[in-house]
Amino acid sequence: MLKKNKILNIALIVIIFLLLIAANNGLDHYKIRILNLCAIYVILALSMNLINGFTGLFSLGHAGFIAVGAYTTALLTMSPKVKNQNFFMESLISPLNHISMPFLPALIIAGIISAILAFIIAAPALRLKGDYLAIATLGFAEIIRIVLNNMQSVTNGALGLRGIPNMTNLYWSFGIAIFTVIVIASLVNSSFGRALKAIREDSIAAESMGINLFKHKTIAFTVGAFFAGVGGGLLGNLLGTIDPTMFKFVLTFNILLIVVIGGMGSITGSIISAFVVTILGEVLRFLDMDQTFKIGFISFKGIPGLRMVVFSALLMIIVLFFRNGIMGTKEFSWRAIFGIRREKPLREGGRQ
Repeated sequence: MLKKNKILNIALIVIIFLLLIAANNGLDHYKIRILNLCAIYVILALSMNLINGFTGLFSLGHAGFIAVGAYTTALLTMSPKVKNQNFFMESLISPLNHISMPFLPALIIAGIISAILAFIIAAPALRLKGDYLAIATLGFAEIIRIVLNNMQSVTNGALGLRGIPNMTNLYWSFGIAIFTVIVIASLVNSSFGRALKAIREDSIAAESMGINLFKHKTIAFTVGAFFAGVGGGLLGNLLGTIDPTMFKFVLTFNILLIVVIGGMGSITGSIISAFVVTILGEVLRFLDMDQTFKIGFISFKGIPGLRMVVFSALLMIIVLFFRNGIMGTKEFSWRAIFGIRREKPLREGGRQ
């Protein structure tokens, strides 16, 4: 059965990349951009779900790690000429002013810096629990944003960065999203992942069984921050321009919303929710237009902000009727799709 699962998983990945080739050649720039956003939000949602869903930590500092990843990747991929154009008030510090590297190494470095920062934050923050941890991580995220806003010689301050090379495409975003799914799934299905779930269910019982709470929480927090940094790098190089105001608490809230709707502790749920929330947000954009619409016998006029009102109402309905999210803690499996029963263990004498 394991061999069949591997073959089916490989086949699914091949099909996804064939669809990406077709989408890249057949869709317009706007639709390709939405698909890129879907894949990036999958990465960000999975990175938060590892911390909040599988480990049971109430962390609200994700926007800070995304910001670090976005700024790091942007500074490492921009050309020296574009950097000089951005930093006209105060020169960019050396050696960043003349460094320009390929996209993949920049993404990896961005993830590592975010992970190191998370490791430093984990020492004081993860000794807290519940609401105290949420407030502490939210405070750290705000500190990061304020630092970015004031480090003129590194981040260009409130002016932000412009002219970031548009290196994010469907292959990068979906490729890294697939890699994230594989890593997170392997992690949560291992003995380490079972320890994380034990901590989530009852930390006291888990500790009495010999699980090192601080060690496991720190590793989960650091791995989640690494993928948040990589996702931030993809996002920054997709948008082409970033500034500190983009990384407020609202960004963390949007990702947390995706995790909650998909299901806390469900990889499949985060993937489905990331696509649904991102696409639905764009489909409802027509409601912000200043023109009259007619749906059946109901006629109304669009006003700015109406899209978010309707979008929020739909999300509230989903949360009310699916309190554990779309998937709860369930996962996609080939066994469930094809109706394959589990093989019963052989009894003595070789009989079923």
